Amino acid sequence: MSNRSIISTPAAPAAIGPYSQAVKVGNTIWVSGQIPLDPESMEVVSGGITEQSEQVFKNLAAIADAAGGGLAKAIKINISLTDMADFAAVNEVMKRYFQEPYPARACVQVAALPKAVAIEIEMIMAA
Repeated sequence: MSNRSIISTPAAPAAIGPYSQAVKVGNTIWVSGQIPLDPESMEVVSGGITEQSEQVFKNLAAIADAAGGGLAKAIKINISLTDMADFAAVNEVMKRYFQEPYPARACVQVAALPKAVAIEIEMIMAA
């Protein structure tokens, strides 16, 4: 694809597998799922769901900034939680990173996530 470009920033964790932080195709940016890794140490942040959610949104914001749009350009996010009881806490953190009109969203409970974290979020942005 001639209109495909890779977006990468050291302000977010490096990919821990064969994928890119984000890929832009046309006017859409597809951001890979982010888990609560500190981009400098590449270690999972300590704490509970609030601290893990904060780090995930920081990682998404760093990639969104590198893509040239910031989180205001988010049109859809997909949240995976290992415990749906964390839903309300994640909503509270999300409110600190997004303003109305909010992006579309899905949230599902999964059996497990990489590195045994409690949350992973992927995002689609408009360029």
